[in-house]
Amino acid sequence: MGILVRGEPLPWSETKELADYIRKHGIQQFMNLMKTLSNRCYDQLKWGDEIEYLLFKFDHEKKRVYLLRRTAELLEKVKEHNCDFEMPVTFVEEFGSFQIESTPNKPFLDDFEELNHVIRDMRHRRKELNQVINDDTETVMTITSFPRLGCPDFCWPPAAPNPHGDISNSLFFPDECINPHPRFGNLVKSIRERRGKKVEINVPIYKDINTPSPFNEFPDLEAAKEDHVYMDAMGFGMGCCCIQVTFQACNIKEARVLYDQLAVMSPIVMALSAASPIYRGYLCDVDCRWNVISAAVDDRTDQEMKGQGQYPHKSSRYSCINSYLNSEKFSDVDLIYDKEIYATLMAEELPNMDHLLAKHIAHIFSRDPISAFSNRIELDDEKDTDHFESLQSTNWQNMRFKPPPPDSDIGWRVEFRTIEAQLTDFENAAFVAFCILLSRALVSFNCNFYLPLSYVQENMKRAQQRNAVLDQKFYFRTNIQCCCEPEIAEMTINDIINGTGDFPGISNVLRAYIKHMPDLEFVTATRICSYLSLIQKRASGELLTTATWMRNFVMNHPLYKNDSVVSEEMTYDLMMECRKITEGKTCPDLIGKLRVDSDFNNKNYRRDSYIADNDSSPNFSPTPEI
Repeated sequence: MGILVRGEPLPWSETKELADYIRKHGIQQFMNLMKTLSNRCYDQLKWGDEIEYLLFKFDHEKKRVYLLRRTAELLEKVKEHNCDFEMPVTFVEEFGSFQIESTPNKPFLDDFEELNHVIRDMRHRRKELNQVINDDTETVMTITSFPRLGCPDFCWPPAAPNPHGDISNSLFFPDECINPHPRFGNLVKSIRERRGKKVEINVPIYKDINTPSPFNEFPDLEAAKEDHVYMDAMGFGMGCCCIQVTFQACNIKEARVLYDQLAVMSPIVMALSAASPIYRGYLCDVDCRWNVISAAVDDRTDQEMKGQGQYPHKSSRYSCINSYLNSEKFSDVDLIYDKEIYATLMAEELPNMDHLLAKHIAHIFSRDPISAFSNRIELDDEKDTDHFESLQSTNWQNMRFKPPPPDSDIGWRVEFRTIEAQLTDFENAAFVAFCILLSRALVSFNCNFYLPLSYVQENMKRAQQRNAVLDQKFYFRTNIQCCCEPEIAEMTINDIINGTGDFPGISNVLRAYIKHMPDLEFVTATRICSYLSLIQKRASGELLTTATWMRNFVMNHPLYKNDSVVSEEMTYDLMMECRKITEGKTCPDLIGKLRVDSDFNNKNYRRDSYIADNDSSPNFSPTPEI
């Protein structure tokens, strides 16, 4: 969730007074990076993933399940045991005192064989966490959103919300569920104080036959919308889990291209990975977390939301990107940006700085800084980037453009941020591998995914809808092999992934790319086959998304009363089933008959079978240049 600085966080009243100072020095820090690093070239592709886990406590006798508030304790235990593990990895704090984030100990390299290591690395991370768990009543799982987060007694040890407390002021979310690192609680307070009131999260409820109509839990509360599930704390959004994938590009130009092209794919991948249909104990009419987090960190004032004020942003700090970095033609969304900062960046005549990149940075810096530490104000702008990161790391978008840190061997990077956490390491590895293959195919084939950014933003809205992977259509470019005027159609995700008519389908683009790898090892080929097949079968509907599977589980539960309510015992049964699947139980609806672990001794398996498997889409002929 950003850089965890050790120190004393400043309250919003003091951060506000320092806002211009932080912006001024943050821009200077960025310009210093550009002067020294913008011409950096020939970096090898490196990549890595971040996975977030929820901690659970089961009471099998009472048939209850809770979020387990033991993050700090478990992290200490992991640090003590990490040197004894076969593959040391990195675990860090997340927003919730019931969450942990993990990353590989070192980045993966530009080698197809590295794709073999992803699932093994993920399994080791999960294993290492479970090794420091107390007993079989506790576990960690990669679940995007706990169904009863915010319900009475949802956490263990028990904690009660305090509407008149010091941090969240929530009716539902206890401050004890916020990680004790000072950054997190301070962010909650700063967002609440800047906007002048608590955050307002309203998610449309799923209307079943016995759901009250109108549904209105809080008729006297203006913030609570009718026929919506109301939530009022940052923890409802930042308490969700996801997967993020970071790619190192060979230079700044390639990073900008990847940023733009992958942004177009981000809503498609979000719909394919949809995994969060239940909020505060109710089935909702959405399948993804995105708008929940967006509202959970929305620090805009009422005046700004009405289009008034110096920078009346039309979206939250957590949103879809608002401009491309490599195409002015398709950046058709009005961009709010700090014109003075833009002028400063352009006046410096920095290498590789143009008006598109300058506007992107000036847009980020048109927000207020909401996190500052007393011991990190007066810094050396030649060596430090804290003030730049203060704004960069609190603008959460579907893609993030990441400059190299000073005095580091790390290059220009982009981060893909829309993948929802899946139940199994196989599924999580499949989505990571899909993104890696996509990034390589984009660069190698010079694919052109550009379409008006307003269409991408509309796709982000559609991707969150219930069963979007089958029921929604998405704007997508059909002539992805040329730089001519775009031919845009509304297509199903099955069309986009598996192809239709003259459109090859993204999976066929990736298969064409794989065909160019003549020395691909057998084991890697079989894994890639399974990964791509999972994505293809999700797109076609042959396999369910996690969200649809969870919804079906609830609606077919014997205790379900067709009223949208997900009770404590139903949640226990759902989480127990998730745990069994996580630990190896076969789930035909989610994974089908795919090879989770390939039969390495199958001598009859041909190398070309991973290309031909389920490939009914038109041929894709890569163009060397566009």
